[in-house]
Amino acid sequence: MPSTLAALLFLGLSLSQGTSTQKQSLSKPVIWAKPSFMIPEGKLAIIWCQGTHGAAEYQLHFEGGLSAFKRPKSPGMSNRVKFPIPSMTSQTAGQYRCFYRSGELWSEPSDPLDLVVTGLYDTPTLSVQPRPEVISGEKVTFRCRLETATSTFFLLKEGRSSRPERRYGNIQAEFPMGPVSTAHRGTYRCFGSYNTHAWSFPSEPVKLLVNGDAGDTTFAPTEHTSSDPVLWDHNAQNLLRIGLVLLVLVALVWLPVEDWLHRKKPQERASRASSQECRRFRAQSPG
Repeated sequence: MPSTLAALLFLGLSLSQGTSTQKQSLSKPVIWAKPSFMIPEGKLAIIWCQGTHGAAEYQLHFEGGLSAFKRPKSPGMSNRVKFPIPSMTSQTAGQYRCFYRSGELWSEPSDPLDLVVTGLYDTPTLSVQPRPEVISGEKVTFRCRLETATSTFFLLKEGRSSRPERRYGNIQAEFPMGPVSTAHRGTYRCFGSYNTHAWSFPSEPVKLLVNGDAGDTTFAPTEHTSSDPVLWDHNAQNLLRIGLVLLVLVALVWLPVEDWLHRKKPQERASRASSQECRRFRAQSPG
């Protein structure tokens, strides 16, 4: 049992050291944009940065340099701040990251947010071949055409933050898709791109209808989940701390109990030996 107790104490110390190390580094913040990562020229964009409830300051970096900083109005009450961009332009489009400070520690940077301005220059045309209504299992090809000088095109399925697909071509780009399934159903638009973060007006929408079973969705457009935050769950760390406290309490209770048991065993053996000696003495005494 002493070896088991020692092992438990060693485990508790190891976990405690791990928790202490975790406290010396902050979790990565989450960054996202509203209403979307694509903002029409001249419209309001809001960049959100989410850290922890103990954050004292947030910094927003644009293309590698400090762009803005903000302190929470009520530290400890909120774990996020917002950085508004009143009017979106090609100068405010680009890659953003954010940081936050808790005490003297700064977090690592967030994942990058690529903020795109749309509504520049011309409007492309979008078509789908062989036709906009197909049967599950067929293949289709979207064609995006823009005669303004550009060689980069994006195809986007409308809906919950779908990820745009990129293709290259001279005036026109093709987006092959299939074998399609009902997961490909939806409304599509395309954009011409003058650089990574400056896009044309969107094309007119093209609706793809797919009849039949869902089938294989391998080629279905994937969901782009970085535009909305996933709230950081503190439960795991709290459970770890509670477990450490319980482990220490068990150890503190068991130590005196184990010591008492070790002392009690020799006393019991001595008492039994004394009783046996008395019985032998009485048996040998003359009646």
